[in-house]
Parts: sequence; structure tokens; C-alpha cells
Amino acid sequence: MWKAANNRKYLPLLAIAGAFLLWLGWPVKPLPLFLFFGLVPLFLMERIIEHPSFTRPAATFFKYAYLFFVLWNAFVTYWVSYSTLPGGIAAVLCNALLMCIPAMLFFFTKRRLGPKIGYPSFIVYWLAFEYFHLGWDLTWPWLTLGNGFAQRPEWVQWYEFTGFLGGSVWLLVVNILFFKAFVDHPTKTWKPYLLPALLVVIPIAISYGIYFSYEEKGAEAEVVVVQPNIDPYEEKFRDGKNYLPIDQQLGRLLTLSEQTITPKTQLLVWPETAIGENFQEDQIHSYPNINTLKSFVGSRPGLDLLAGINSYTLYPDEKSATVSARFREDLGYYDVFNTGMYLTNKGEISLYHKSKLVPGVEKLPYPKFFKFLGPLAIDLGGMVGTHGTQEERTVFPHSGTGQPASAPVICYESVYGGYVSEYIRNGATLICIITNDGWWSDSPGYKQHLQYATLRAIENRRSIARSANTGISGFINQRGDFLQKSEWWKQAALRETVKLNTELTVFSRTGDLIGPAAQWLTLALIFYVLLHKILLRKPHHPHYEPRKSL
Repeated sequence: MWKAANNRKYLPLLAIAGAFLLWLGWPVKPLPLFLFFGLVPLFLMERIIEHPSFTRPAATFFKYAYLFFVLWNAFVTYWVSYSTLPGGIAAVLCNALLMCIPAMLFFFTKRRLGPKIGYPSFIVYWLAFEYFHLGWDLTWPWLTLGNGFAQRPEWVQWYEFTGFLGGSVWLLVVNILFFKAFVDHPTKTWKPYLLPALLVVIPIAISYGIYFSYEEKGAEAEVVVVQPNIDPYEEKFRDGKNYLPIDQQLGRLLTLSEQTITPKTQLLVWPETAIGENFQEDQIHSYPNINTLKSFVGSRPGLDLLAGINSYTLYPDEKSATVSARFREDLGYYDVFNTGMYLTNKGEISLYHKSKLVPGVEKLPYPKFFKFLGPLAIDLGGMVGTHGTQEERTVFPHSGTGQPASAPVICYESVYGGYVSEYIRNGATLICIITNDGWWSDSPGYKQHLQYATLRAIENRRSIARSANTGISGFINQRGDFLQKSEWWKQAALRETVKLNTELTVFSRTGDLIGPAAQWLTLALIFYVLLHKILLRKPHHPHYEPRKSL
């Protein structure tokens, strides 16, 4: 049995070590094996702090758990501060504080009910937290544990059944088993390590079996993605020092497109906010730049265009306005949108409004209550502040027969597995990710964002066409392999023939099931802990006598 009594001096080192291990395993470093040990130091801290010699164990565990989570967030997502230093610091500190919630629930559950329920409860609480973090207004699922395997998609081909939360379950279970093997049998034998080792190896082996046996499905389509490489800080928007006029931005996109498309090209994909003009939606056909695009696409039989734009819609009065609407004296009430525009070869236009918005940039959390904070929104150029959204995931069918049915996934939306599966259930045969990853400079941020897309390909067995204004553009097949990638910060246009799968995976049909189950179990566990406390009026703990007070 590992002795914890005299190890309090190691608490800061354990917090640092755990964060460092998770950082080593996180994309874009090819070291995901470290993820299977990254949480072990957290459990070791709890085991040390549970000793009766600690007079304030809960406060002590919170302090070192918070240090652990702050460091993990900082190591992996420090690049958020490249756009705004105060916002980046706040994101790290606040997200780490939220991560302490499942950790503290585990701490109190284990003290009350003992380790046999305590350690499994950590799995339940953490999964419930990750699922909750996917859906509320301060959503930030970047560090969902299942994302950690994005650099090794061949390890997680079974995500087509479970989604990326299945990867979180895997990591949590293995970490706890390695921890238990270490503390219960530190030097005597290797046998306790056999089970967690097998739980690492067997899922990977199964995944490789799926990977090598999987054959891409569906008809073929030729698709072109364009990366214009227009600096979002300096060139793209009117407040930039080296602002590039819209006609020149459009000219670059058209030139790159014309150089790459062929008579066989069915779909041309341009990035998020490709056209830096603000379009009133009910008058969109009247804009000269839209008519230029109609001429370009209409003169090439069989070609459709998906492009990102800024758009807005007006409301006649306050009563008809949405909760996200803004007000200007010259316009009245209006909503602005980060929009995917689909222009068919026949000149028809359909729109999709980005609905997973970046907190603090595109969305003011809970605007019904905090609308007065709108002027404090982080400015990343363009139309800042709270944007409008829509309820349904729009799919754009090609104007031809049997051609791509495109899912217009805009930037941040591609991090949400269950969300993207809604497009697939609505008939999408191709995932198109349009994004602008230049806000974070040459950092791990845009690379992680790119890698996460491989998980969406596996979950839904859909090919992906990715167009980035700045960042990396390219194509991913249904196994999560990159077929082509552009270079960072260079103009590019890439052409690829992709497969258009129409079949639904288990995950595409069901969406996230693990998260809701974990939330119900969390409620049941909390109720049981409270009931146990009321009935017994004392903690149960197998290692030592309970304290008189906690």
C-alpha cells in the first residue's frame, strides 16, 4: 500500500506534473499515451489530502486541484490570449474554476461513500460536466478529454459508435486503474498494471482493425476549397491598418478559384466571412458583389458555391425582435449573423446562420439578463457582439442530381460532435468547414482546431472539405486521414475528389448519449450522498476514523 501521510510537500509538484502530462499528450504533439496518466497526479493529491493530519482537507484539495486545472488550461490554450490578453487570462482562470466542480463533487462523494463509489463517481461527474459544457452559453469544450486523440484518429475509429465522449470515458477509466495499481501495489508486482494496460491496447487494436478494413462509401464529387490568406487584423476589415478593399478581396478569391476549378467541379468552398460586406438578407440579390458571384458561378455548368458572409435582418418593432437583436436609430431593431451562403448554378441563394457562437466574441452569455454588457464584447473585427442564431441545422443540396448535400459548419461549430451529427441526420453527405483561424497567430490553436475535424469525419463517416481564410485548408476522408493540406499563412486553392456517404453511423443516428446518461447519474449520486449524510450524520471512510468536523 502506497503511504500518503508524509507526502504533502509533493502536492505542488503533483499539480504541475499532471498538467504537464496532459499537455504532452494533447494535440498537436504525437504523444497521446501520456493522456492515460495525466489525471493520476490529481488522484494522488486527493489521497494525500485525505489523511487526518490535514485540518482543512476540502480547501486544500480545491487549492491544488485548481492549480492543476489552471496549468493544464494555460499550457494547452494560452494562445487565446493572442487576440486579447485579459480575455485569454479570464478564459483560463474561469474554465479551470469550472473544472473544479466535478473534482470537488468527487472529493465529497468519496469521503462520504468511500472509494468503491468515490472513484467511479469522478467518471460520472466529469462526463456530466463535459456534456454540460457543450450546451450552455459559456460553452468551451476545447479540453474535452476525448478531443485528446485527434492527433491519432486511427486509435479511435470506434467514435462512430460513441462519439468523442467515448474517448473521455476511456481516458477516465484507464487513469483511475493506473492510479489504483500504483497506490495499492507500488512495488510488489506488475500484475495490477495488466488490466489498465490491456484497456489501452485492446481499444487501439480494435480501432486499427476498423481503420484498415473500412472502405469509403458513396458517389464521388470534385470539390475545390480556397484559402485567400487575408490578414484578419490588418487587411480584412475596415478598421485594419492595411485594409484591403472588398473588390480586391473578392478578386483574389475569384482568381484562386478560376485557377483551380475544372469543368467537373461541383462545389466551390470559400471561408468564413469570405466577403467582408454586410448584406441585408431580404435584399441580398440586389448587391453588385452578389451579382458578380452569380455571373461567375452561372457561367460554369454544374458548379455551386458555399461562402461565408456577414448578414443582417431588420425587425419592424421591438416586439418582433429577438433577444439577440440590437438597436440603431437609423436601422431600428436588427439581428446580425455569421452566415453560410449557398449560391447555386441557377442563381438561387440559401442561408445558414452560425449557431454555436464563441462566448464573449459572438455571443453575450444569457443576453436576456446581461444585454447591458454588450459594449464589452471582444472585438475580433467585423460585426462584433451578440449574433443571431437559428434552431435547425440547414443542409444545402446541390443544384444538380445526386451531388453533394453540404453541411455548412462554421468555425467553432466543428468542435461539437453531437451538433455536427444534426446536419448528418438532416441529410448532409459532405461536411464543409468554413473558418478563419488567423486570430491566434502561428500557435497550437489553429492546429488543434484543424485536428478536431478528423473526429467529426470518423463520428459520421463523412468526408470533409475545409476552407480557412487563414490557417490550414484541405480535405479529410471518412477515416479521418488528411488527403491534402495547405500551408500556414499562404494563399492556396486545392482540388479533391471526395466520397459522398449517405449511410448513418450509430453516433449520427443517436447523437450524444453518454453525456445525458452521466447527468442523470450525477443527480442520482448527489441525491444519494445528501440522503446518506442526513441518515447517518457521519462520513464513512475505510482508511481512518472520521473527523469530528470537516
